[in-house]
Amino acid sequence: MDKGLPKDPVMLLSYVNTQLRDNYESLADFCLSYDILEEELREKLAGILYAYDKTANQFI
Repeated sequence: MDKGLPKDPVMLLSYVNTQLRDNYESLADFCLSYDILEEELREKLAGILYAYDKTANQFI
């Protein structure tokens, strides 16, 4: 899943949430832009007990 994204899950969480807040209308848009699988990203962040909230457009 690398694609230049942080490897550390906590840093990844921070990066993804910032990108979602500032640049993307949905997780699907973010994943498409980075050419990554949404399910892989969800699973990686679930490992630190975060889940995507569509309404907030953030991992919480």
